[in-house]
Amino acid sequence: MTQREITHESVREPVDRPRGFFRSVWFPGLVLVLTVAQLAVAEYVPGIERFADKAFGARLLAYPVMMLFVPLVWWLVQRRRGLHDDPPYLAFGLIGLPFLVDVTGNSLDFYDTIGWWDDFNHFVNWVFLCLGLALVIAPRLRPAWVLVTLVTGFGCLLALGWELGEWYTFIRHGTEIETAYEDTLFDMALGTLGSLVAGFLVLRLGDRRRP
Repeated sequence: MTQREITHESVREPVDRPRGFFRSVWFPGLVLVLTVAQLAVAEYVPGIERFADKAFGARLLAYPVMMLFVPLVWWLVQRRRGLHDDPPYLAFGLIGLPFLVDVTGNSLDFYDTIGWWDDFNHFVNWVFLCLGLALVIAPRLRPAWVLVTLVTGFGCLLALGWELGEWYTFIRHGTEIETAYEDTLFDMALGTLGSLVAGFLVLRLGDRRRP
């Protein structure tokens, strides 16, 4: 076998490697379908009180767009640079998972029946979201320690954007305006902490993969 054939086989090997569910397209696809289905029920099925005044019409448009934004950017970058990397489906699924958790929490009425559910969401969902983002950018980020700072800072900005979106869509004209300031500060702190945890998780995983 020539050197060229050896190189060709080594490049093709990862593509032929079997994938589990979480590293296949089925993972982000299922997350997207379950999220959109629940949003559609919340928006179009009348008489469900727990969905009232929570801007589910806006979420039905915004959530799929936000879930598909990173995969679309990844695909455009791959096409522009002539790359043929395997899609990071695990990362795409993790990025979409917070939206599914949020909608499912509303569907099961957890926000109104479980006192700590909202705080739990802001921490854990930001771990999922920023972990997914980090897995997309980590392979080409050098030095690796920069990843923690970048992911934490970006997660903090996303937490700010989320709170601004909540305020504009339903808090400013709703019943939560009196407690919104304290709740917003706490949610942003939890989101930033979740981003920090995600950064360290990816850094740790990267260290374990090195020989």
